[in-house]
Amino acid sequence: MKQYSSSRRDFLKVSMGAACAAPLASLAPAATSLAAAPAPVAASGRIKKAVQIEMLPKEMSYADRFKLAGDIGFEGVEGQTVEDPKVAEEIKKASEDAKVPIHSVMNMAHWKNPLSSTDPAVVKISQDGMRTSLHNAKLWGAEAVLLVPAVVNADTSYHDAWTRSQKNIRPLIPLAEELKIIIAIEEVWNKFLLSPLEMAKYVDEFKSPWIRQYFDVGNVVFYGYPQDWIHTIGKRIAKVHLKDFKMGKGWSPVTAQFVNLGDGDIDWAAVRQAFADVGYTGWATTELEGGDEAYLRDVAKRVDKLVLGV
Repeated sequence: MKQYSSSRRDFLKVSMGAACAAPLASLAPAATSLAAAPAPVAASGRIKKAVQIEMLPKEMSYADRFKLAGDIGFEGVEGQTVEDPKVAEEIKKASEDAKVPIHSVMNMAHWKNPLSSTDPAVVKISQDGMRTSLHNAKLWGAEAVLLVPAVVNADTSYHDAWTRSQKNIRPLIPLAEELKIIIAIEEVWNKFLLSPLEMAKYVDEFKSPWIRQYFDVGNVVFYGYPQDWIHTIGKRIAKVHLKDFKMGKGWSPVTAQFVNLGDGDIDWAAVRQAFADVGYTGWATTELEGGDEAYLRDVAKRVDKLVLGV
């Protein structure tokens, strides 16, 4: 199954090779208290299931897409950055009319314009995109904006990606605090933040309740175990993405691929228990290939079985 076609998904085509982190001075959590952070809306003591807006049939109007999501059984939608105010208002109305909330926003400006860049113009584009995303989130009533913080490549060392991205994220925190929107850092195949210990340290160093993690269950399978990440990150998790990953014969990067939920190597019972152990009751959003109503109903049922245990 072809899993990734959007700009975000194209980004995951980068090499699976992992750069090694420089020795970390301390892996202990920072003194800042996450108790002061705005907790994602509790889902009556359970995880709520959501769908990415790009998984819904694009030939439909926004009104019909949100209605379909609700009819299928998804309780929320994850939006994407929208620069056109009229389109943003249309999406807001569609969400309200269908009574299907937008719980988070996927920022779209960080792929070609990473915050770890040495070019001030690139950084400005990325920061402006985040500001737009944060205002989208406020308009739509969302709680968080997903941010990929940096990219390690031949021109950007691991250390520089760490320091530059933190430097360039900090100016965004006052707006996040003003709007009451969490900036949720996601781990992806960008050769950066390759372990839960690093993610915890990276998030804690901001010393801000407005910086948390957007945890992707499928993205860590190639170099870790989702249940280990969940136990280590704990209360830092603001949002969750759901997809599965199959390593293939001999754990070969040639045959490894993202697959539908339940068709890969993830131990979903262990993941479900880990979420219960850390008390996560926020949103879990499917991030898979889009499809028709029958396909989406099947995906919703897989979430029920694998993640919610019903």
